[in-house]
Amino acid sequence: MSREIVAGVDGSPESLAAAGWAAREALHRGLPLRLAHAWRWEPLDLPLAQDPEAQGRAAWAVLREAETEIARRHPDLELSAEVLPDTPVAALLGIGERAEMLVIGSRGHGPVAGFLLGSYGQQIIAGATRPVVAVRSRDDERAEPPAGHVLVGQLGSPEDSAAALGFAFETAAARGASVRAVRAWSLPALYAYSPASMRLADEAGGLVPYEEKALREALAPWRERYPDVRVEEHVELGSAGQVLLSGSGAAQLLVVGRRAKRGAVGPRIGSVAHAALHLAPCPVAVVPQG
Repeated sequence: MSREIVAGVDGSPESLAAAGWAAREALHRGLPLRLAHAWRWEPLDLPLAQDPEAQGRAAWAVLREAETEIARRHPDLELSAEVLPDTPVAALLGIGERAEMLVIGSRGHGPVAGFLLGSYGQQIIAGATRPVVAVRSRDDERAEPPAGHVLVGQLGSPEDSAAALGFAFETAAARGASVRAVRAWSLPALYAYSPASMRLADEAGGLVPYEEKALREALAPWRERYPDVRVEEHVELGSAGQVLLSGSGAAQLLVVGRRAKRGAVGPRIGSVAHAALHLAPCPVAVVPQG
């Protein structure tokens, strides 16, 4: 795997915001940034667009515009740019497999406006093998909370959430930020507890202490690996999506895990990641589990 951050750009305000966020993150981590624009010649209805050379020049113009702006703002950043001869989903998934993370633009809030996450965002997030960060067009250096934390959801067993927790701690360490780890639980989930789990809950003194103990155990190896990162633990009754969103306003980044699911209309990313991507006001990192 190449130690670099990749940002997909297509000329939209969202992708330019993503490139800016990726540049700052690359500087935090001391990594190079690669800007990538996917373009494959296809005949279009417009007469002028039939020329593959003209389309190619337009593709490079989009890329050079982003590259010039990032280089102007961050002259010390190791920066490269590449036009990828493939469809956006295939191109970004391919280059993203070799990257530290992939950063893409995301459309606005809401269940309708946010559903597409850009033209191909949901497919990229569902299919990626590396963390994908979705950034909205209004995210910039001035909007990022200077003393904000990295907010991460801890769900299920320590193994289930290890990838998301690891990414959150690594990001916080690079930024000099703290981690706020959240574990949500709900009363309907009681019916899914096994007899062994209920016995452990009784031994822990009740369900809330049981959930607090589960969170502490999941965080323990990451506290040991990153001893300088301050950690705040939070357990709350409610749905994971709602609990995470309620605390995302002051976060620099929201980190959630995901297991890719395939539905009738293509890959799905899970309800918690779906809610975070559509409604969180901060950038959202979706980290594949396992």
